Amino acid sequence: MKITLRNWALSDLDSLVGLANNPGIATNMTDGFPSPFTKEAGQQFIERTQKEQPSNIQAICADGQVVGSIGIYKLDDIFRLNAELGYWLAEPYWGKGIMAEAVKLVIEYGFKNWQLERIFARPLGKNIASQKVLVKAGLKFEYRIEKNLIKNGILEDELIYSMRIEEFNRINRSEK
Repeated sequence: MKITLRNWALSDLDSLVGLANNPGIATNMTDGFPSPFTKEAGQQFIERTQKEQPSNIQAICADGQVVGSIGIYKLDDIFRLNAELGYWLAEPYWGKGIMAEAVKLVIEYGFKNWQLERIFARPLGKNIASQKVLVKAGLKFEYRIEKNLIKNGILEDELIYSMRIEEFNRINRSEK
């Protein structure tokens, strides 16, 4: 299966809503992820992705079909050399290795388009699948903050995984 990233388009709206409107996805996202995921929310999301150039939020495609979304969120001020990684994948595509490939692609995209030293992700402690994706994509576990987040009324551990530019460059040199 060929995994690619591309900009979101308004023509993706129906696919986006159909894929993202799933409580199983929303339960592992920040509260900013709408649930239910309505057409209005989808339109606002796509319009927001089109404002950034280069776009920091991309559609994940498997064999040309949209299956999820992934983004790099550059921080500012004293954190400006860092970016946070966020993503979701439609449930029919879970467990197929798609997300690990998408994470590798977006990390490459982030390091090539912005001056960054570190890209990190913060999965919920209960989200074992996401933790496995990050490790498979080459990120390293940094630390756990116990009961630091609240999701659906439950205190959750916050985990931090990251890749630094030195590690990215080392991996890319060894693959060539």
